[in-house]
Amino acid sequence: MHTRTYPRHGRCHGRSSYGRTSHRFSGGHRARRGDTRAALLALLAERPMHGYEMIKELDERTAGAWVPSAGSVYPTLQLLEDEGLIEGEESEGRRRFSLSDAGRKENEARSGDAPWEEVTAGYDPELLRLRRSAHQLLAALRQAAEAAGSAERKQIRELLDETRRKVYGVLAESE
Repeated sequence: MHTRTYPRHGRCHGRSSYGRTSHRFSGGHRARRGDTRAALLALLAERPMHGYEMIKELDERTAGAWVPSAGSVYPTLQLLEDEGLIEGEESEGRRRFSLSDAGRKENEARSGDAPWEEVTAGYDPELLRLRRSAHQLLAALRQAAEAAGSAERKQIRELLDETRRKVYGVLAESE
């Protein structure tokens, strides 16, 4: 598949190797450098979490506009732990992190909107609602793929085909 490189970000945009659509396709912003650190501290100020949980939280809170990779989250967690801002503890086979006193102070010193709100600030609110609905639909489809029988899968596929046609109908009406 053909992708285009945009020199401003130095990355390829379009479909990633994981099948996700990039932020350029969806009309969103790229998270600025440093946002991961601030976001992890802000999330841990709410409750202890493990890395994957934080990735999912940011995905949820931005309706998919910002899904940091494990390759950015886990090294940042290690750095925060090395700096004494967070503490990691093994729990149920996962490393769960919580803020230290120094981490709480650094998080409280931060001003402005939450990092995930900064990422979504330029989005059309209706686009965010549409993205959230699409994410919820995909979650339901994943569950159906696992739990539904052949007859139910056929019914779901037909419903999706009908819905796709209706979406294109809405677009055709607006032209």
